[in-house]
Amino acid sequence: MSGTNYSEATDVGLLRDNNEDAIYSDAKLGLWVVADGMGGHAAGEVASEITVNVIRDSVRQGSSLSEAISNAHHAILDAARDGSGKYGMGSTVVALHSLGNRYQIGWVGDSRAYLWSDREKDGFSLQQITIDHSYVQMLFQSGIISADEMFVHPEKNVITQCLGSVELQELKVDVIEGHWHKCDWILLCSDGLSDTVTDQQICDILHAAQNTNEAVATLIQAALANGGKDNVSVIVVAAPAGNRLMERFKIMGRWSKPSN
Repeated sequence: MSGTNYSEATDVGLLRDNNEDAIYSDAKLGLWVVADGMGGHAAGEVASEITVNVIRDSVRQGSSLSEAISNAHHAILDAARDGSGKYGMGSTVVALHSLGNRYQIGWVGDSRAYLWSDREKDGFSLQQITIDHSYVQMLFQSGIISADEMFVHPEKNVITQCLGSVELQELKVDVIEGHWHKCDWILLCSDGLSDTVTDQQICDILHAAQNTNEAVATLIQAALANGGKDNVSVIVVAAPAGNRLMERFKIMGRWSKPSN
């Protein structure tokens, strides 16, 4: 995975005095994580740091993405009990684990993953590929509110589960799998982006970006321009270079490696 192109950034925003988000990127491991901590100063940032560190260590040791996220949940609870963290702290998370031409995305809460595709046959598109664990998502799925109403709903920040929640009898980690295509990008973000920048704006920014660096910088700028009320974290990961090369030779009807 060392040939994977990606960019990352996190920003405290315009109204907060501390950043409770944490991000992690390791192309060699094929792992990218965005965690959005909760619980206030010296608590939310502890929870998000525990989240990324435990997921990293668990995946390195061979755990599945679902197991790694569950391990982070229990580690946050342990830290609150032993005093290294604070009672009531927690974190949402979205994580991408990529192996070859396949990937998994796991999440808890309302941190999101989007798939950006620019394919010759179908054109470009943006698809939210995670489903928020949130109150407004439940309202939408019940048909009570529309998709447009979700974006402006006064309780859109109310989540139904997070890592470290003492009220959960059992944590439900959602995981989806997919295949990389040559021009795919996967966007991971905290709700500091998705609560302030619409899907259409995100789509337009990714379509205009020349590379992942420009995409991440412009997305962060858009969140700040739209108020920057929360910490905002963004990771954009492009399809692995080897997969992009293989797709090119597949289209040309060739499967042999190019000569040096």
